[in-house]
Amino acid sequence: MIFKKSPKSRLAEGVAELERGIARRDIARIKQACSALLETVPQASAAECTPVGPRAAGLIPVISPTGPRALLAFVAGVCVTRGSDPAACAEPVLNGTLQALTDALEFARRWQAAGPEDLPKPKWSAVDDAVLARVDHGNKVEAVRLARAWCEVDLWRRSAATVLSWSAQAREELARSMGLTRSMGLTARLATVVDQVAALGAHDLKRLAYVLQILDDEPLVVLHRPSGAGFQVRMSGIGDNFQLHTLLGHLLIGGGHLPGEAPSAEAVRMSLDAEFDADRQVETVGAFNLVAPDGEWIRNEDRPSDIPVVDGVRLLVLDLPPYRSSWNAGRLFWHMPTSITLERVLPADEAAARFLQVSPARPASS
Repeated sequence: MIFKKSPKSRLAEGVAELERGIARRDIARIKQACSALLETVPQASAAECTPVGPRAAGLIPVISPTGPRALLAFVAGVCVTRGSDPAACAEPVLNGTLQALTDALEFARRWQAAGPEDLPKPKWSAVDDAVLARVDHGNKVEAVRLARAWCEVDLWRRSAATVLSWSAQAREELARSMGLTRSMGLTARLATVVDQVAALGAHDLKRLAYVLQILDDEPLVVLHRPSGAGFQVRMSGIGDNFQLHTLLGHLLIGGGHLPGEAPSAEAVRMSLDAEFDADRQVETVGAFNLVAPDGEWIRNEDRPSDIPVVDGVRLLVLDLPPYRSSWNAGRLFWHMPTSITLERVLPADEAAARFLQVSPARPASS
């Protein structure tokens, strides 16, 4: 009797076959093994995927830059969503992403230097001899590497955003493993190149750009201008200021510290810990106008990391909303643990001293 192999054995054998192909430098075998993995992983269970993610990620630096590195990163990312340890996958995935985006930038630089033709669509099917010739500076292998990087940005950004958004531990362990502070390390360098590639307009890198700026265990001083009250808050895992705005309304109005209409319990749940549901929409109304210490408005579309630091802590001013604004409550990163706590209400003298650091509110920038 012939027994059909289980998904678990197929997945394990697929990784082993890939490792054998790499050891023997068999390009055809590597490509075939990667294709098999891509077919197997989507149907695999969490228990089956758990050991595969770190193994796939660990193979990224071993394969040639002209090989299927991005596919391995994608496999690792899928496995993270099924139970693999994101911290164990983060460093090779993020190093690979940094290299790929750097190569994509170089591809664009060479393309634009060759003449005023629009950048090609980032699809490998669009890469032909004419495309390679335009970026070839006497090294065909290098031209292929750059073109491949340009076409595979989407795979890399998905994988990088996944490992970073799945746990704070992945973000913090990455910084420690690099032996650098967050401002100097891989995360900061990757954020810079993400912004540069995004500016070219050919790739959607918003989610990766935002997750690279996520704040974990971050203190925030909040000043409510109408009442003169001040609060010290601590936040983690908040993706954008829509989410922060909703949670501040819950914390300060819902907590009885400020007047106004608090967000509904369902809006708060959607902003904190609800499971993702594409069909579930809960409208919430803005209770404040978010303002920087210099008086400039802070958009709900921006990030908590855009709130300026004053005397070592981020400082946010809440004004009355100049008009009604509403949005669907939720989270940019549905699987990212989120928390926000009120640590203390500032004494009146401390709040008054903080208000001396704040300029008058300004009209919205045109």
